[in-house]
Amino acid sequence: MFMKNETSIKYFYLLPFYGGIQNKSFISTFFFLIYLVGVFVNSSIITVICLEVQLHKPMYLFICNLSIVDLICTSVTVPKLLHMLLSGDHIVSLSQCYTQLYFFVSVGSAEGILLFIMAYDRYVAICIPLHYHIILSQRNCTLITFGIWAAAFLNSLLYTTTALYKSFCNSNIIHQFFCDAKSLTKTTCTSTNIFFIVTGLEILLFAVFPLLFILISYVKIFSVIFNMKSKESRRKAFSTCSSHVTVISIYYGTALVGYLIPSNSEVQESVVNIVYASIIPMINPIIYGIQNSNVQSALLGLTIRVP
Repeated sequence: MFMKNETSIKYFYLLPFYGGIQNKSFISTFFFLIYLVGVFVNSSIITVICLEVQLHKPMYLFICNLSIVDLICTSVTVPKLLHMLLSGDHIVSLSQCYTQLYFFVSVGSAEGILLFIMAYDRYVAICIPLHYHIILSQRNCTLITFGIWAAAFLNSLLYTTTALYKSFCNSNIIHQFFCDAKSLTKTTCTSTNIFFIVTGLEILLFAVFPLLFILISYVKIFSVIFNMKSKESRRKAFSTCSSHVTVISIYYGTALVGYLIPSNSEVQESVVNIVYASIIPMINPIIYGIQNSNVQSALLGLTIRVP
């Protein structure tokens, strides 16, 4: 892949916090703790699901993949932020910037598909339970998982490739703590139509369509739940969906806030990016750990067995 000759910017200068940083040690400690907790809880979820046979079920397979997404997301962004805060070196080369963009778009794409698949898993389990093991067999779940990651990486490759052919001649200062597409667009003086077409398709395929299918799934799920005669059955059905609904609300709520923020509101964009790229990957596994009794029991059992 080659860039056009008119590209004049050879590196970017990242300014994570607009207006400067007053207390680097406090901020560095804060983000280090967030990263540490995020890595620990996501790694714990992945480990316990892989080791515990009772959790080798479709729902937990998708939870495991969501933890992998969160682990990659926070690892792509936070360590670089910590390096900038501790070293004072805010320069990022074009190759580093686009590598970061590639992996960030990859996990973002994977998460959008995963949240829909998890909604479909709950739909099949509650609405057509007799066909659950046929529809979501081990073979089908393996194919679905492979398809999610293949689609995510291929989509990110296409997106990053089209971004490479943009011409950079405006300021090379990015007021964010990582290279995101919205910030990179502000540094360009010209752009190809293909990039905006790909961006539109990106939003449609990996944000709008998954959300639409999720809403359709839950309309059908709740219609079945409300028709259940037993209060205990309704309670159990709601409990199996509560974690997923919470994660979806946080994920799409943050995305909606980020979309509605004006392009010149760099402080608000920074806050949303911090929440999206560091806070959400930390709290997702905590939500599943707190609200899922099977995960809690497996984590407790694994902790007891560790000498």
